[in-house]
Amino acid sequence: MIKKIDISKALKLNGVVAVLTYNDIPGLNGFGIAIQDQPVLCYDKVRYIGDAVALVACETKELLDKAIDLIEVEYEPLPVVEDPLKALEKDSPKVHENGNIHLHTKIDKGDIEKGFKEADLIIENEYRTGRQEHAYLETESGFAFYDEDEDLLTIFCGGQYPFRDQIQIARVLAIDPRKIRIIDEPMGGGFGGKDEITTQIHLALLAYHTKRLVKMEIERDESIVFSWKKHPMILRYKTGVKKDGTLTSNEIYIYADTGAYASLGGPIVNLAVEHSCGPYRVPNTHIEGFCIYTNNGVSGAFRGFGVNQVTFAMESQMDEIAEKLNMDPVLLRRKNILKKGDETGIGSKIETSIGLKKILDEIEKHPLYKDREKNKIDSSEYKKYGVGIAISYQGTGLGVGLPDYGACWIEMRRDGGFNVYSGSVEIGQQMKTTLKLIALEALKISDEDKVFIITGDTSITPDCGTTTASGATYRSRRAIEIASKKMIDILKKEVNEIFNIPTDEIKIEDGIFKNLNDEKITTYEDLAEILYDKRRLPKTEGHFNFPTSKTKIPGAFGLPHYIFSFSGAIALVEVNILTGKTNLIKAVNLIDGGRVINKIGFEGQSEGGIVMGMGYALMEDVIIKNGEFLVKNFSTYLIPTSMDSPYQIETIPIESFEELGPYGSKGIGETTMVPIAPAITNAIFNATGKRIKQTPATPERVFFALHKLPEK
Repeated sequence: MIKKIDISKALKLNGVVAVLTYNDIPGLNGFGIAIQDQPVLCYDKVRYIGDAVALVACETKELLDKAIDLIEVEYEPLPVVEDPLKALEKDSPKVHENGNIHLHTKIDKGDIEKGFKEADLIIENEYRTGRQEHAYLETESGFAFYDEDEDLLTIFCGGQYPFRDQIQIARVLAIDPRKIRIIDEPMGGGFGGKDEITTQIHLALLAYHTKRLVKMEIERDESIVFSWKKHPMILRYKTGVKKDGTLTSNEIYIYADTGAYASLGGPIVNLAVEHSCGPYRVPNTHIEGFCIYTNNGVSGAFRGFGVNQVTFAMESQMDEIAEKLNMDPVLLRRKNILKKGDETGIGSKIETSIGLKKILDEIEKHPLYKDREKNKIDSSEYKKYGVGIAISYQGTGLGVGLPDYGACWIEMRRDGGFNVYSGSVEIGQQMKTTLKLIALEALKISDEDKVFIITGDTSITPDCGTTTASGATYRSRRAIEIASKKMIDILKKEVNEIFNIPTDEIKIEDGIFKNLNDEKITTYEDLAEILYDKRRLPKTEGHFNFPTSKTKIPGAFGLPHYIFSFSGAIALVEVNILTGKTNLIKAVNLIDGGRVINKIGFEGQSEGGIVMGMGYALMEDVIIKNGEFLVKNFSTYLIPTSMDSPYQIETIPIESFEELGPYGSKGIGETTMVPIAPAITNAIFNATGKRIKQTPATPERVFFALHKLPEK
């Protein structure tokens, strides 16, 4: 608890421009995507070690360190809430006044007791997953300035949704959002970690108060402490199955540690609930999800958005079922996979494209899987080899009841080219390249110089929603398609008016207008000159609402999803039984993202997903004890390097045409990562006969399992 904040000594230091506390916030002292429960600057108590209490602006960095040391804060220690299960107990200290449960979702389908009675085998396990750091190359940073003549505050930063940042800043400063301009520059990685506010509000406050150019860059040790993480979860699964492998029931309890503030913990838990039964038909389910406040940092959006954790649990269950029934793992999955028209574990129907059968077909015939027993023969006394598989699915878009849309503006230039404006953000996923390819095809031209993509600027681009949920490219693509069609229609009408040729007799090939006899009429370049002289170069807009399911799931906002991407993975591992160290030798990703638009981008997403999933499976975990971060930099928080990554990575596109998608495509950004972790842990079991039920499967954890020692 904060008893006193004294900034007087810091203010007296020559070269200190400003020291701000909660008293200097003109509007709402709170931010957060779902609910604004995180203070911009703390005033009553600090809920985790990364909370901000004061903002300091100085002429030099050296001076900044001195000024910070002169700020005196008197605290009264409070008990630390670190165990999410204990946080649910009635006598647990409260992290927030309303208690420690941010969200509790419960869904029943069928008759769970009947399902267990019908089962010949019941598998019951508890799984735990680690707290993964985004580990983006570029830490949170930006700069801001206030133009008094224009009365405009401009913030350059790395974020995933500039328009939402604009609204959040406006609330805090209590000014018109139109007085704020956010420019999201291409950044060195996001993965969900820059979906929430990072430096934007603090930059805005300092620039607003000082009327100076302000720069902020978070150092790595600060970034790891204050930033959002993948939710660590405790997952309790009880699965019923018949002798022939038919699933009858799933009773699932999900306990997610959201840390000190909600961020997107609620939607993440709901997505975990939705995907908790995997891409399988389970007629009888009872699923409960809890999003729990603790003092363990903050958890939020992270690639996979809750699906990684439940997929690890469900695919481990499926692997154990196959082993107990002495059944081929592919055959077990094939028997239970969802087909079009089937109900998911929460009772919603799959109504769009689904590539699961093709994925399993490819896994079954792949040499790595077919020859898996040969790999075990290659094992030595101290090194064991094994092959594991997993499959998964991932809802794209934000789901029912949440605003989910795309928008695009296109203007013709005097040179016959086009400027395409989109609010989407480039976070390393080749967004601009993909949007350019879409625009080139939609506008019927091949010269890349004829299309220029402008993104992520609240003053000159339309609001295109958040660059997240594997749906940003989907939203932008559809909007570009719509705006391009309008542009083509306008241009044909102009040609009709100028050359007196009916519009239905005009076709366009690579920027050339032709009649039905393939005779050239004019070109984009020549037409643009004519229209420029007439001051009527056309501009068009494309707006698109993400398709959502008509099914309503009571008490679960954002559920269900309507369009899904599907994926599968095969992993070959080497386990050193002397040390417990596991190496991923080869990984195969099989991705159903609809039609592939950008092959290089598709493969890049897959390879990045495999390596990030490998880190999640084998080494990455931000360890927090009694509220203190024991891991603060990349010397103690280990991520896979080129030396750790698989010797061989293979990506197999499974192209199921999605009718609702632009040119038949869907999203793949998240699903590429999801199945690789359970494929790795299933491979460890295949190699050693020991099942790992907690990620990451560190050498210590594997060693303890191999030697039947209690984990320490």
